[in-house]
Amino acid sequence: MPMTNLQPIRRALLSVSDKEGLVELAELLAQRGIEILSTGGSAGMLRDAGITVKDVAEVTGFPEMMDGRVKTLHPRVHGGLLALRDNADHVAAMEEHGIGPIDLLVVNLYPFEATVAKGADYDTCIENIDIGGPAMIRAAAKNHAFVNVVTDVADYAALVAELDENDGQTTLAFRQQLAQTAYARTAAYDAAVSTWMADAIGQPTPRRRAFAGTLAATMRYGENPHQAAAFYTDGTGRPGVATAEQHQGKALSYNNINDTDAAYELVSEFAPESGPACAIIKHANPCGVARGATLEEAYRRAFDCDRTSAFGGIIALNGKLDGATARAISEIFTEVVIAPEADDEAREIFAAKKNLRLLTTGALADPRQPMLTYRQVSGGMLVQDKDVGHVSKAELKVVTKVQPTDAQLDDLLFAWTVGKHVKSNAIIYVKDGATVGVGAGQMSRVDSSRIAARKSLDMAEALGLSEPLTKGSVVASDAFFPFADGLMAAVEAGARAVIQPGGSMRDDEVIAAADEAGIAMVFTGMRHFRH
Repeated sequence: MPMTNLQPIRRALLSVSDKEGLVELAELLAQRGIEILSTGGSAGMLRDAGITVKDVAEVTGFPEMMDGRVKTLHPRVHGGLLALRDNADHVAAMEEHGIGPIDLLVVNLYPFEATVAKGADYDTCIENIDIGGPAMIRAAAKNHAFVNVVTDVADYAALVAELDENDGQTTLAFRQQLAQTAYARTAAYDAAVSTWMADAIGQPTPRRRAFAGTLAATMRYGENPHQAAAFYTDGTGRPGVATAEQHQGKALSYNNINDTDAAYELVSEFAPESGPACAIIKHANPCGVARGATLEEAYRRAFDCDRTSAFGGIIALNGKLDGATARAISEIFTEVVIAPEADDEAREIFAAKKNLRLLTTGALADPRQPMLTYRQVSGGMLVQDKDVGHVSKAELKVVTKVQPTDAQLDDLLFAWTVGKHVKSNAIIYVKDGATVGVGAGQMSRVDSSRIAARKSLDMAEALGLSEPLTKGSVVASDAFFPFADGLMAAVEAGARAVIQPGGSMRDDEVIAAADEAGIAMVFTGMRHFRH
């Protein structure tokens, strides 16, 4: 039987944890003569506002019990939500058992995600798992031929507009949209619970894993114009592009978001107390990263690594954007600038750049915060821990006759940190706290070494220098050198110290080549593949 289109709302059940907008919604429903059922704190709030409310306990004949765990799990609630109004048997059962139809369910769930985010203990988290709410939501959503289910405060206005437009009724299309949102909400809720529980009981690879997100933006297209795309947030609140405030410019594109995330995750590696730092990203790879005495100096030093690639790139800063830095950035076209903060002068300068997007996040991301990363493959999903690996000077193993200087060690660790954010095979040349050559995403490590050196030479010529920027530099390799040829390419470019994981079958051969070249080399015992 085809589902009926317009359906009136005569009776509603309102029971929410997030009480924002509840009184205003109930007042509008009451003005339409809709009977309102409610529970607990929601009922109390509505009565205090002068709205007539019937307790669910009065409908079921049972009081709320077991600390509120049992209040809506009753046939007179679920029967009112699930009954098919055009089914004679259902209608007869309702009449026989005194079940009144419920045409509108407004429920949002116990704040489980917020409870976990606050670091609550296990028992507190368990108590914040909603049972009756998801059960009612799923029942109402299943019966969307007749029942409206609202699970988000953001949908209150749409509900009121629908009732206004249709003289107190709703269309099937509207109820279908509400039902889809409702099922997504309960799925996301269950995903949050199962993900938390897997971690709480020490199961890093549970047999089943659920994923969920909340729509933040619909994109004009994805990586290419023929691909549909959208941006979803995961609710973790991690500082970055997902939480940033956009101050100006058109909406971010799919590629903008991907690249901005890469830029901010990289610059967040450098704590403000260690000094100003800047990262410039193009196509998810850094084309320049540097420290400086000021943010402006850090930007200019990063820019001088590869000015050509920096054009139309993404710039991330680890401190408050100031006027001097904004003026320097304004000298070329930039897609996005992201920083924890921006002062008034910087915003005023950028206001003249209508195509530039300025984002502020309020904080840097924690580069050592454990989290999961996901990548879809055909028929499945790859899940792993985020690469939060770090090494300190004390953990480095010098394997050559030549010892690195303190200054070289600082640059080696800087290069190693940048390398974690460069697509494999990755080679990064650094001198005096700034990248001077980056080779990314090549099938051969030798090619990465040579490409980075070639870019360095081109940049030196553009700056009017007689020697490549890589002369006297240090170099980082994200994985071991399988042969000495990649190392020698770096030596030919002018590198005088090397940092790499080690662990190759030919480590002895590579170490011998480094000794013969008279350079220092350290092993980290850790690699940073990024595919």
